[in-house]
Amino acid sequence: MRLSKSQRELLARAVSRYEENLPEVLPYLEARGIQEATARMFRLGFVKEPEVGHEPCEGKLAIPYLTPNGVVDIRFRSLNADSGPKYLSRPGANTHIYNIGALFTDSEYLVVCEGEIDTIVATQAGFTAVGLPGANNWKPFYSRVLADWSKILLFCDGDNAGREMAKNLSRELDNVFPVFMPEGCDVNDVYLNEGTEGLRKRAGV
Repeated sequence: MRLSKSQRELLARAVSRYEENLPEVLPYLEARGIQEATARMFRLGFVKEPEVGHEPCEGKLAIPYLTPNGVVDIRFRSLNADSGPKYLSRPGANTHIYNIGALFTDSEYLVVCEGEIDTIVATQAGFTAVGLPGANNWKPFYSRVLADWSKILLFCDGDNAGREMAKNLSRELDNVFPVFMPEGCDVNDVYLNEGTEGLRKRAGV
């Protein structure tokens, strides 16, 4: 569903407001290895005074979906594992590829991650990376979007969902090379434990 002008304006206004509160969420991001410069590049923010319709997202990390044509969505992540669902999306929001601007980068290969945080971390580590908002959110038309890349490194979480995603995407595309994280770990965990070199070694680059 195409966003209306008023919806685009609300999203743009919300991102501007929430990113002003970035200092309040920096300790959380830094604990995950995300530098302030990286957070600002992705325009991450904190929901302190929610825009209309975002009231359930108060106190959460705001992760905007940025495109060359502006903001197309915001997802919200809980900062506390005990405070309900880990992620919240806007009611009726379409599923998008995260960090879609990376698709226009001149790179030897593309990294596809599970989730926004892993995509941010992979980008900070020097990879050209996009993300799917969850292992089960693959859409058939994504195949056309990714088909032009000669090599796609699929950074999979070390769990059943990650293994299932690798199986599904390998059926959809013939240029996919799964890179599995250790059991129970995701990209962020590996980055924190092994750094950039650890990720690059696992990816074979």
